[in-house]
Amino acid sequence: MRYIMFVCVDPDHSAEDAAAAPDIDDWLVAVEPNRVIGERLRPPADARTVRVRGGERLVTDGPYTESKEWIAGFDVLECDTIDQALDLAAAHPMAFGGRIEVRAFWPGDDAEAEA
Repeated sequence: MRYIMFVCVDPDHSAEDAAAAPDIDDWLVAVEPNRVIGERLRPPADARTVRVRGGERLVTDGPYTESKEWIAGFDVLECDTIDQALDLAAAHPMAFGGRIEVRAFWPGDDAEAEA
């Protein structure tokens, strides 16, 4: 099963938690067998939000929401269970100074997934 980890900045983190974070290079080595792809993202100021309303394309600068938290990157993992994905996410350095959101991919042809 594939899972996506959204690596998020959390401005309310403690410096003590961030200081306890493991090295990102160590994490990358540890998750190598499970990691499909991962990238850092440009900051929210470089983002564009697209909506279509009344047949008109509307583009605004930055993220749509007014939030101090933002997605700094992502990783796609191939794991046997959600617990395995959560273990890998908990070992990510940003879990200590930010937050990691983990979501399973929705299988495209699985009718039972919609129930």
